[in-house]
Amino acid sequence: MQALGLMGGTFDPVHFGHLRLAEEALEALGLEAVRWIPSGRPGHRDPPLASALHRVEMVRLAIADQPLFRLDVAETRTLDETFTINTLHRLRRELGELRPLVMIVGMDSFLSLASWRAWQDLFALAHFAVGERPGFMLSAQTMVGGLALEYARRTAEPDAVQRSPGGAIVTFPMTALDISATDLRERLGRGASARYLLPETVLAYIRAHRLYR
Repeated sequence: MQALGLMGGTFDPVHFGHLRLAEEALEALGLEAVRWIPSGRPGHRDPPLASALHRVEMVRLAIADQPLFRLDVAETRTLDETFTINTLHRLRRELGELRPLVMIVGMDSFLSLASWRAWQDLFALAHFAVGERPGFMLSAQTMVGGLALEYARRTAEPDAVQRSPGGAIVTFPMTALDISATDLRERLGRGASARYLLPETVLAYIRAHRLYR
């Protein structure tokens, strides 16, 4: 079974940085597809500004022209706080224990992994694929404590994600796009231009629904 990529996040709003991360992981790792999973009530951060309904629709618009991107809205249909460990358990119940699953994350997210709920248990459920920015290579020396130990024993070549259900940490090169959802919300809030930072369809949706104003 070909590996399935997973892109989780609030996507508040979704932007080209998210899209390129998923697209480059798809290509570099030979993934069958990438499943986008907007969170409902993220348990590890402040609540999103846009509602779950709006964030789902923005992701739907953003990924509409890439047939290998799929939308999973299950996390937005619960009132419970959402954590990655619960998401992966749900996907294992749905997809079985043998399907290779790959969590796609940027470097900043990966370096904060030790703050996630039951983070060491995540490796039994999925691989982690980390997009490396030009000039910033992951190494155990850039990590602290248990994350450095997990990285040292789990780091592998990209094709490892196809050979087992989970457990490896792999990296792939990521085009440098310094786009931040926080910065986008600030720009939109003061009426500044956000053109060329996110898809035009998403920007039109934000304007139509007066989000972040």
